Amino acid sequence: MFAPSQEQVRRFFCEAWAKQQTAQLLTPLEAQAVDWITQHPEYHDDLTDVDAAVAASYSVEDGRTNPFLHLSMHLSITEQMSIDQPPGIRAAVDRLARRLSSLHEAHHEVMECLGEMVWTSQRSGLPFDGQTYIDKVLMRATR
Repeated sequence: MFAPSQEQVRRFFCEAWAKQQTAQLLTPLEAQAVDWITQHPEYHDDLTDVDAAVAASYSVEDGRTNPFLHLSMHLSITEQMSIDQPPGIRAAVDRLARRLSSLHEAHHEVMECLGEMVWTSQRSGLPFDGQTYIDKVLMRATR
Protein backbone atom coordinates (compact mmCIF):
# COMPACT_ATOMS: atom_id res chain seq x y z
CA MET A 1 0.00 0.00 0.00
CA PHE A 2 1.25 3.45 -0.89
CA ALA A 3 1.08 5.80 2.10
CA PRO A 4 2.68 9.14 1.24
CA SER A 5 3.38 11.69 3.95
CA GLN A 6 1.44 14.94 4.14
CA GLU A 7 4.45 16.74 2.68
CA GLN A 8 4.71 14.30 -0.24
CA VAL A 9 1.01 14.72 -1.05
CA ARG A 10 1.28 18.50 -1.02
CA ARG A 11 4.43 18.46 -3.13
CA PHE A 12 2.77 16.10 -5.62
CA PHE A 13 -0.19 18.45 -6.21
CA CYS A 14 2.00 21.56 -6.34
CA GLU A 15 4.45 19.96 -8.75
CA ALA A 16 1.69 18.61 -10.99
CA TRP A 17 0.13 22.07 -11.16
CA ALA A 18 3.52 23.69 -11.88
CA LYS A 19 4.14 21.20 -14.68
CA GLN A 20 0.71 22.01 -16.15
CA GLN A 21 1.43 25.73 -16.00
CA THR A 22 4.69 25.28 -17.89
CA ALA A 23 3.27 22.78 -20.41
CA GLN A 24 5.48 19.92 -19.22
CA LEU A 25 4.59 16.30 -19.78
CA LEU A 26 2.40 14.89 -17.01
CA THR A 27 2.24 11.34 -15.70
CA PRO A 28 -1.23 9.76 -15.86
CA LEU A 29 -1.76 10.38 -12.12
CA GLU A 30 -0.59 13.98 -12.44
CA ALA A 31 -3.00 14.45 -15.35
CA GLN A 32 -5.88 13.21 -13.18
CA ALA A 33 -4.79 15.55 -10.40
CA VAL A 34 -4.58 18.49 -12.80
CA ASP A 35 -8.07 17.72 -14.09
CA TRP A 36 -9.42 18.15 -10.55
CA ILE A 37 -7.18 21.14 -9.78
CA THR A 38 -8.48 22.86 -12.90
CA GLN A 39 -12.03 22.45 -11.60
CA HIS A 40 -11.03 24.14 -8.34
CA PRO A 41 -9.66 27.59 -9.20
CA GLU A 42 -10.06 28.56 -5.55
CA TYR A 43 -7.06 26.30 -4.82
CA HIS A 44 -4.73 27.56 -7.52
CA ASP A 45 -2.97 30.09 -5.27
CA ASP A 46 -2.42 27.39 -2.63
CA LEU A 47 -0.56 25.31 -5.20
CA THR A 48 1.84 27.95 -6.51
CA ASP A 49 4.28 28.06 -3.56
CA VAL A 50 5.47 24.61 -2.54
CA ASP A 51 7.16 25.75 0.68
CA ALA A 52 4.06 27.64 1.82
CA ALA A 53 1.88 24.66 0.90
CA VAL A 54 4.02 22.26 2.93
CA ALA A 55 3.95 24.60 5.95
CA ALA A 56 0.26 25.52 5.76
CA SER A 57 -2.20 24.47 8.43
CA TYR A 58 -5.84 23.99 7.56
CA SER A 59 -7.75 23.79 10.83
CA VAL A 60 -11.51 23.67 11.14
CA GLU A 61 -11.31 26.93 13.08
CA ASP A 62 -9.85 28.66 10.01
CA GLY A 63 -13.11 27.95 8.21
CA ARG A 64 -11.30 26.84 5.09
CA THR A 65 -11.24 23.51 3.30
CA ASN A 66 -7.87 21.81 3.11
CA PRO A 67 -7.25 21.85 -0.66
CA PHE A 68 -4.86 18.90 -0.48
CA LEU A 69 -7.32 16.71 1.39
CA HIS A 70 -10.11 17.74 -0.97
CA LEU A 71 -8.06 17.00 -4.09
CA SER A 72 -6.81 13.73 -2.59
CA MET A 73 -10.39 12.64 -2.02
CA HIS A 74 -11.20 13.42 -5.66
CA LEU A 75 -8.28 11.18 -6.70
CA SER A 76 -9.35 8.44 -4.29
CA ILE A 77 -12.87 8.40 -5.66
CA THR A 78 -11.54 8.45 -9.23
CA GLU A 79 -9.38 5.43 -8.44
CA GLN A 80 -12.22 3.61 -6.68
CA MET A 81 -14.39 4.11 -9.73
CA SER A 82 -11.68 3.00 -12.16
CA ILE A 83 -11.28 -0.37 -10.43
CA ASP A 84 -14.84 -0.57 -9.02
CA GLN A 85 -13.56 -1.06 -5.50
CA PRO A 86 -15.46 -1.48 -3.30
CA PRO A 87 -17.58 -3.43 -5.78
CA GLY A 88 -20.54 -1.34 -6.88
CA ILE A 89 -18.99 2.08 -6.23
CA ARG A 90 -18.69 2.87 -9.94
CA ALA A 91 -22.40 2.31 -10.59
CA ALA A 92 -23.37 4.18 -7.41
CA VAL A 93 -21.29 7.25 -8.30
CA ASP A 94 -22.48 7.14 -11.92
CA ARG A 95 -26.07 7.08 -10.70
CA LEU A 96 -25.45 10.03 -8.39
CA ALA A 97 -23.69 11.93 -11.18
CA ARG A 98 -26.69 11.41 -13.47
CA ARG A 99 -29.06 12.70 -10.79
CA LEU A 100 -26.90 15.78 -10.21
CA SER A 101 -25.95 16.17 -13.89
CA SER A 102 -22.35 16.57 -12.72
CA LEU A 103 -19.60 14.11 -11.89
CA HIS A 104 -17.84 16.87 -9.99
CA GLU A 105 -20.82 17.54 -7.75
CA ALA A 106 -21.32 13.80 -7.32
CA HIS A 107 -17.73 13.52 -6.09
CA HIS A 108 -18.45 16.20 -3.50
CA GLU A 109 -21.43 14.20 -2.24
CA VAL A 110 -19.41 10.98 -2.23
CA MET A 111 -16.70 12.73 -0.21
CA GLU A 112 -19.20 13.12 2.61
CA CYS A 113 -19.89 9.39 2.56
CA LEU A 114 -16.20 8.50 2.26
CA GLY A 115 -15.27 10.80 5.14
CA GLU A 116 -17.98 9.28 7.30
CA MET A 117 -16.78 5.75 6.50
CA VAL A 118 -13.19 6.62 7.41
CA TRP A 119 -14.27 8.39 10.61
CA THR A 120 -16.46 5.46 11.67
CA SER A 121 -13.66 2.99 11.00
CA GLN A 122 -11.16 5.04 12.97
CA ARG A 123 -13.54 5.45 15.92
CA SER A 124 -14.60 1.79 16.04
CA GLY A 125 -11.28 0.20 15.13
CA LEU A 126 -13.09 -1.90 12.53
CA PRO A 127 -12.20 -2.14 8.84
CA PHE A 128 -13.91 0.05 6.25
CA ASP A 129 -17.49 -0.97 5.57
CA GLY A 130 -17.64 -0.75 1.79
CA GLN A 131 -21.26 -1.83 1.50
CA THR A 132 -22.49 0.83 3.93
CA TYR A 133 -20.42 3.39 2.02
CA ILE A 134 -22.06 2.37 -1.28
CA ASP A 135 -25.50 2.33 0.34
CA LYS A 136 -24.99 5.91 1.53
CA VAL A 137 -23.93 7.01 -1.96
CA LEU A 138 -27.01 5.29 -3.43
CA MET A 139 -29.24 7.00 -0.87
CA ARG A 140 -27.94 10.35 -2.12
CA ALA A 141 -28.50 9.20 -5.71
CA THR A 142 -32.18 8.49 -5.06
CA ARG A 143 -33.14 11.58 -3.05
